[in-house]
Amino acid sequence: MTLTNRDIVELTAWRRKLHRQPEISNEEEKTAAEVVAFLAETKPDTVLTGLGGHGVAAVYDSGAAGPTIMFRSELDALPIHEVSGVPHASLVPGKAHMCGHDGHTAILAALGRQFGRQRPARGRVVLMFQPAEETGNGAAGVVADPRFGGIAPDFAFSLHNLPGVPFGEVRLKAGVVNCASRGMRIMLEGKTAHSSMPETGVSPAMAISELIPALPALGNGTFADDEFGMVTVTHALMGEAVFGIAPGHAEVWATLRTRRDDRMADLCAAAEALAAGIAGRHRLAVRCDYHEIFVASVNAPEAVAHLRRVLDEESVPHGEGDLPMRASEDFGVFGHDAASAMLFLGAGEHHPALHNPDYDFPDDLIPIGSRIFMRTARNILG
Repeated sequence: MTLTNRDIVELTAWRRKLHRQPEISNEEEKTAAEVVAFLAETKPDTVLTGLGGHGVAAVYDSGAAGPTIMFRSELDALPIHEVSGVPHASLVPGKAHMCGHDGHTAILAALGRQFGRQRPARGRVVLMFQPAEETGNGAAGVVADPRFGGIAPDFAFSLHNLPGVPFGEVRLKAGVVNCASRGMRIMLEGKTAHSSMPETGVSPAMAISELIPALPALGNGTFADDEFGMVTVTHALMGEAVFGIAPGHAEVWATLRTRRDDRMADLCAAAEALAAGIAGRHRLAVRCDYHEIFVASVNAPEAVAHLRRVLDEESVPHGEGDLPMRASEDFGVFGHDAASAMLFLGAGEHHPALHNPDYDFPDDLIPIGSRIFMRTARNILG
């Protein structure tokens, strides 16, 4: 089962259509509809929509007993203005597919075409087009949907294109491949005052000046260490943009990052204790909340073994490279109940980096990615 030249041409054109009409996390309604329409001719046995927001699952069922294998891609784009200059550039100002999720979606659509022509010999294949990967709530939302229980996979596979790696080469390893992370917002509340009489209020100015260097100092360990922790201050604000009011409110935003989920709990506790101590010394109330929560993404050895066999059989160069990486990826949620693995497919050593405004997914990765996943399905299901 291979893609025809016509398949590749049509999949490339469709990927570029998606690229022109990007939708950011939690807004992917039209993108999801495009997926459903494109797969209609492949006649999936089941199509679930609205999973975890705008997620789509297309199921190709052999009718015979066997494992369920899920392949996952992402639907969402980024709030970045594109400057790539390609003819199919985003038509939506300030939004663009600067991470290649349009290409990952085309790879799964390629699988749909092939399973539409011939179902697996046993078991089921689920193509999961997941929303809201960039904000970390997409995979969790999909898994929390009661309908996901009916398609819960035994194996889950995904890929991400990776600039900086030679084109078509794969980076793959067992164990942690993406860090856990979460955004922490620390809110300090004092009392405003007239700027001519600041002593009558309670300003958060000194507290915020202490927090900004103290938060990164909570990090410890080298990245190769399981105890690794990292805190990056990403945003701060204080008071109103006026000259007549001494501030009474401030916020510090930071991203916390660890290799292990249990280490994340410790780092959050340390950051909260730090904020409470500083706030207390300056007579401030303090509140903390969390956003964009990503669990660690951990590749199961069994799933990695299947992928390594495929890469060898398909003569795709592969190695561990610089894995794991500090960046986060919400695919890890699927690994809590399935043997899961994500591989990283080289987009070229000099290709613009992910999230750069001049990035565009290399279309020639579509047949490579689909070939890897098709062989994986055939090896497990026949």
